Amino acid sequence: MLPPTLSSPRRIKRIAPLQLGKMLAILYGIMGLIFIPFFLLMSLASSQIPAQQRPALMAFGAGFVIFMPVMYAVMGFITGVIGAGAYNLVAKWIGGIEVDVEMTGS
Repeated sequence: MLPPTLSSPRRIKRIAPLQLGKMLAILYGIMGLIFIPFFLLMSLASSQIPAQQRPALMAFGAGFVIFMPVMYAVMGFITGVIGAGAYNLVAKWIGGIEVDVEMTGS
């Protein structure tokens, strides 16, 4: 039989905006990298369209390979900073998110 564990509720009262912005920038940048193969496949599909339109679509797809991870990272940072600021404001009014933390033996 296992010994009982102590459990206590804790509240997240504040989130550091720049730290959340950095975290989301990295996570969103990684998501942008995951989408690269799909944009490359779209560029390859351009071989099925008329020859005059092909270079523009291929350049568009190749541009997205570079642009999307950077754009996702920038948007992740902005979303994180704004989201943390909004959370901190609301948490002052209602007390924040309550989580249950369990302490176990080491």
